[in-house]
Amino acid sequence: MGDSTALKNHHSQAGGLSIDEVPQSGSKCFDDDGRLKRTGTIWTASAHIITAVIGSGVLSLAWAIAQLGWIAGPVMMFLFSFVIYYTSALLTECYRSGDPLTGKRNYTYMEAVRSNLGGFKVKVCGLIQYVNIFGVAIGYTIAASISMMAIKRSNCFHESGGKNPCKISSNPYMIMFGVAEIIFSQIPDFDQIWWLSIVAAVMSFTYSSIGLALGAVKVAENGKFKGSLTGISIGTVTQTQKIWRSFQALGDIAFAYSYSIILIEIQDTLKSPPAESKTMKKATLVSVIVTTIFYMLCGCMGYAAFGDLSPGNLLTGFGFYNPYWLLDIANAAIVIHLVGAYQVYCQPLFAFIEKWAVEKWPKSEFITKDYKIPIPGGFRPFNLNLFRLVWRSIFVVITTVVSMLLPFFNDIVGILGAFGFWPLTVYFPVEMYIALKKIPKWSTKWICLQTLSMACLVISVAAAAGSIAGVVLDLKVYKPFKTSY
Repeated sequence: MGDSTALKNHHSQAGGLSIDEVPQSGSKCFDDDGRLKRTGTIWTASAHIITAVIGSGVLSLAWAIAQLGWIAGPVMMFLFSFVIYYTSALLTECYRSGDPLTGKRNYTYMEAVRSNLGGFKVKVCGLIQYVNIFGVAIGYTIAASISMMAIKRSNCFHESGGKNPCKISSNPYMIMFGVAEIIFSQIPDFDQIWWLSIVAAVMSFTYSSIGLALGAVKVAENGKFKGSLTGISIGTVTQTQKIWRSFQALGDIAFAYSYSIILIEIQDTLKSPPAESKTMKKATLVSVIVTTIFYMLCGCMGYAAFGDLSPGNLLTGFGFYNPYWLLDIANAAIVIHLVGAYQVYCQPLFAFIEKWAVEKWPKSEFITKDYKIPIPGGFRPFNLNLFRLVWRSIFVVITTVVSMLLPFFNDIVGILGAFGFWPLTVYFPVEMYIALKKIPKWSTKWICLQTLSMACLVISVAAAAGSIAGVVLDLKVYKPFKTSY
């Protein structure tokens, strides 16, 4: 992508713009749509998915299971994993319109909705998708700052022997994370962040494994599994709080699993043959199995270790104090992972805005021109685009400021999970699949799909209500920019 023409082609690909090029399917360098050969495999796709899925959400699962109990907690996690896999499999079919091997490609989630549903639903989908991405960026900024503060606090506790309360402001850490994201956001697109996804996926396994190990040690130390069949007991919380928290727990679980908003974009990196949908289904299955095993182990072991007192964030809620160096490693891994996850999630929004700008001002050098920045050490020069530099930096600054205003990890996670889960993970994939496969109305399959959709809508509404109630309670004792832990 060395010149402005190539940049325009990149933006067109990322935004789902159709390009009138002569297909070069016989070429070794080009795919059937005339673009450079895609090189993604089941493993790179799995790395992208795991990076997106095993994020900060895993750390709230012990708290979520504590609200639901030993029966409902694991059952809901299995149900969510099944729904995510099933609806993701439906969504993979929507990457191409028509033939799964040679049909027209839909480069983004919005493009798939446009091809299969069209009309007003495209705008609704775009609004929900991009607001959700903005929200995820805020959630990840909050989670990263909490982990950075946890490193500082664990060292402070260690040095003072637990006598110093070690109150720390989250603001400097959010700013540090924002600066890192401004730098990494200059990586142009998905194809060029595969290495960041692999690093982030390794980090997610690192901190999840540490959380699991510390939970197991704590259970051994206690000599028993804590918790109850029905979750946190009335008395510890009121009846009303119990209901709202249970609903919020559903939102936390939904957030921990959701990645549908970037599935089509990940699928667009895959090489073919075989059909991209086949590879993506396998990558989805691998990823959902891996994440479910990790989620069950981390969530259940955390609940077994702390019972009703399970913290909202397993590695920063200070259920664990020692070994402090192991906690530092785990929290450092969380921060590194979130740096990558932030980029994986935000690429579709970055691409959408940049495609729109190229369409609006095609002759503007500020938007279309790349400047080659030499990199010492024999590396290829970096292509700096001024519009990308300015717009993506502004985006990161805004998400950082909002994070400083609303640093409520658990409640924000619950709201994001509730807001994005039903429309993006269930409703649009189901409706697109019905339209694509021309499933007759009121047929058995149509009724089953619609029943699934309605059941998930009820869960989303309940989760949103619980999380909003949590934010309302937080705001009663909150002062902007003055939050410390």
